[in-house]
Amino acid sequence: MVKEGFKSGFVAIIGRPNVGKSTLLNRIVGEKIAIMSDKAQTTRNKIQGIYTTDDAQVVFIDTPGVHKPQNSLGDFMVKSAFSALHEADAIWFVVDASQERGRGDNFIIDRLKEVKSTPIYLIINKIDLLPKDQLFEVINSYQEDAPQWAEVFPISATEGDNVPELLDGVIDQLEEGPQYFDFDQLTDHPERFIISELIREKVLQLTQQEVPHSVAVVIDQIEQEEGDKVHIQASIIVERPTQKNIVIGKQGQMIKQIGIRARKDIERLLGSKVFLETWVKVEPRWRDRPQALQSMGYRPEDY
Repeated sequence: MVKEGFKSGFVAIIGRPNVGKSTLLNRIVGEKIAIMSDKAQTTRNKIQGIYTTDDAQVVFIDTPGVHKPQNSLGDFMVKSAFSALHEADAIWFVVDASQERGRGDNFIIDRLKEVKSTPIYLIINKIDLLPKDQLFEVINSYQEDAPQWAEVFPISATEGDNVPELLDGVIDQLEEGPQYFDFDQLTDHPERFIISELIREKVLQLTQQEVPHSVAVVIDQIEQEEGDKVHIQASIIVERPTQKNIVIGKQGQMIKQIGIRARKDIERLLGSKVFLETWVKVEPRWRDRPQALQSMGYRPEDY
């Protein structure tokens, strides 16, 4: 049953890697449901964040950064990103104000031109990094050879500038519809997925450039223990023994730091004390092996 006057819909967030899509999603829902790092291709799956008020519910689909695929995992990520365009009632195309329009932006724009009838918003993020007198020039650079933008919103996802106005703008355009999720639900992903992503985030933040793209995290077991403590066992998957050595670190210091930082975020998520055990395992070329990809949660049916 649809409450009279209640609006709802799905918004796809698309853009190149590192333009701030996940930061924007976390800002909107008020919790970290999408992991963040300064490494490209941090987001690998479509992640749904849910924003609910008394009058509306917006389900945001945060997509992997669109890039040129180098392996089967990369191919999965790009297909996943573009598939979201067909599920959405509106599309937010996020660009980085501090960088010039490039080939990656143009590639996405060409795909957006194929979208019919769905409103597309141009979101110019990171305006806090841009001198104010240059903003008009950036906006102008995205007007030529581009879709007809429904609206253009300059924002800072990090600082929160213009984000409330952006939200109000998209809600105004939504049609009446049902409340798909409970009022207090922030994502459709299970806790196991978010826990694995929080651990992977710490690996991305702490390790060198050689490691991040080849890392996956699998939750082997979650067990509730006495005294409201949660015991979590997780495997960090890499492709080469040298990467395993980096993740473990000298005398185990790196894996220890990964565990300490991840545990704090997981405890915040679960509202419980957590005992986190992690192992590092080598799975050669897992990013190009369909069976390995499926076992780690990257399934073709997800795009």
